[in-house]
Amino acid sequence: MITELRTFIAVTRHGTFAAAGERLGLTQSAVSSQIKRLEESLGFALFDRTRRAATLNEAGATTLARAEELITLFGKLGDLPDQGGDGGLLRIGAIASVQSSLLPRALVPLRQKYPTLRLSLVPGVSMHLMDQLDAGEIDMAVTIRPPFGLLPELNWQTLVQEPFMLLVPAALKGKDWRKLLQAQAFLRYDRKSFGGRQVERFLRDMQISVNESIELDDIQGLIQLVAQGLGVALVPMVQGPDPLPANVRAVSLGEHTFFREIGILQRTAKANLPIVSQLVHYLRDAAQNASNASGV
Repeated sequence: MITELRTFIAVTRHGTFAAAGERLGLTQSAVSSQIKRLEESLGFALFDRTRRAATLNEAGATTLARAEELITLFGKLGDLPDQGGDGGLLRIGAIASVQSSLLPRALVPLRQKYPTLRLSLVPGVSMHLMDQLDAGEIDMAVTIRPPFGLLPELNWQTLVQEPFMLLVPAALKGKDWRKLLQAQAFLRYDRKSFGGRQVERFLRDMQISVNESIELDDIQGLIQLVAQGLGVALVPMVQGPDPLPANVRAVSLGEHTFFREIGILQRTAKANLPIVSQLVHYLRDAAQNASNASGV
């Protein structure tokens, strides 16, 4: 019921089911369903509903105060003991590209400083990692910045911005990214992912129609598809250990370049814990070193 309580709080903070949904990355229908489940579980209505609005009623106001207390307490359940790294478990969620680049570099000095600290590395896509963080299953997530607002109890810190470029087979001539996009089969970065939503927004803003071919939520997979000559793809240039294959080239979007923002998402209440703060510091160092090496 924690998810429903968070949604209930978001509705009261943002005024409408639609506004709360936009902040949480949910449809208005999904928000309405969660509120309905919560009301059924409690046995009473939280809002006085009219055709145009849903207004918090007296029972809802009382419930809101208690819900906020419960969410605060829930957020403290997974707090790491402040014991300087002697024992304890740190659960880190990370998207695939981070697990093969920034995270390994940051873990080397972390292990040296806290040799007895146990680490649990949890892979996942950004939305799933947010859900796990919300449920208290992980302590922090290194992920793509959500394309919607965050609840006040969540803290975001940017690590690096990765420019999107158009990847094409090296044998394909031309530098006009717009013509290449419209003429070739399009390999789409999964539109359900945060990065894929950015691609979809870019295509819509640029008013570009593409020849849909394959949709995939894996950047390295998209690169390999391009290498096989199956089409072109808009992907972020990840700061990873592997260069582009020799038969793939990147075409700049010029002044229309957009970026994928990678950063750390954690609960505000945990942001100042020594171990977590130290890992954030090492991740920042790893990101800065990678930027310096690439000349960005």
